Amino acid sequence: MTRTASIHRTTKETDISVTLNLDGAGEAGISTGIGFFDHMLEGFARHGFFDLKCRVKGDLQVDGHHTVEDTGIVLGQAIAKAVGDKKGIRRYGYFILPMDDALALCAADLCGRPWLNFQCSFPAERAGGLDTELVREFFYAVSYSAGMNLHLKILDGQNTHHMIEALFKAFAKALDQAVGMEPRIEGVLSTKGSL
Repeated sequence: MTRTASIHRTTKETDISVTLNLDGAGEAGISTGIGFFDHMLEGFARHGFFDLKCRVKGDLQVDGHHTVEDTGIVLGQAIAKAVGDKKGIRRYGYFILPMDDALALCAADLCGRPWLNFQCSFPAERAGGLDTELVREFFYAVSYSAGMNLHLKILDGQNTHHMIEALFKAFAKALDQAVGMEPRIEGVLSTKGSL
């Protein structure tokens, strides 16, 4: 069984197509118009072993907000669709990822209840062409569209690029763990019998 999803979303601000394979090899084809954001999504795909195609046309003449937030919405929808009924998945995933000076923590629960706890601050206001305040907006959109609890913390760091990249990679590793299949689980991993 291959767990894939393709989502297309068009608004007056963005036109986004995402194809996600949770059981991939880490292959990525990303084009958002923001080079640093492309780099983060490529890292997410590679380190989570997700195949990800993402094509975004956004109103970058305004700023990057709609492009980044709406990409998070569509990626979250793709995660929810690809994971399906959640039968047999581990549900929880967590990772602490070092990247040079940076240390990032991510914990995820694919419980169906959205929540974002984002305890991260960055020394610089921009990383490449990305406003660093949009990192939170991206993860907020992913968590709410996917229906997941998502906790992200920067535990240490000095370099903004390293800190953000560590967050994206930690998220990839935690999500890969959470969507992984566990043969001991019958149905879904919940005492309620549903997620």
